[in-house]
Amino acid sequence: MTAAFEVAGRIVADSAWIADWPLCQVRLMDDRRFPWLLLLPRKPGLEEWTELDDADLAVLAVEIKRAGEALGAVATFDKLNVGALGNIVRQMHVHVIGRSVGDAAWPGPVWGQGTRESYADGERGELVLRLQGYLAVSR
Repeated sequence: MTAAFEVAGRIVADSAWIADWPLCQVRLMDDRRFPWLLLLPRKPGLEEWTELDDADLAVLAVEIKRAGEALGAVATFDKLNVGALGNIVRQMHVHVIGRSVGDAAWPGPVWGQGTRESYADGERGELVLRLQGYLAVSR
């Protein structure tokens, strides 16, 4: 029996589901200080991007680009940051983050900088719908 894909509990607690793409589940990080998406390849037990085969790596690259475009459609920022750290949550995931000069962590990394500011329920829901709407028309 093959193991099922499951999202790590911390990621579930800290983010909201946006969409399932061919390879990745797309989630909005619940920190209103930064436009921030997470991409999680739907492969059970995956911890490192180097565990993906070449075909999946190509899909991941396209999905990272698409996530950046989606963020740019719903938010204004100066620089797009992409990273796959996994030091706290080992499950393979890619951070796609819009950064702006003078933001809460500029110019350093977003991790460990200040206190996360969750979206208000209505604000988060509206942003999820805007992202989903953009993704529906950008296919």
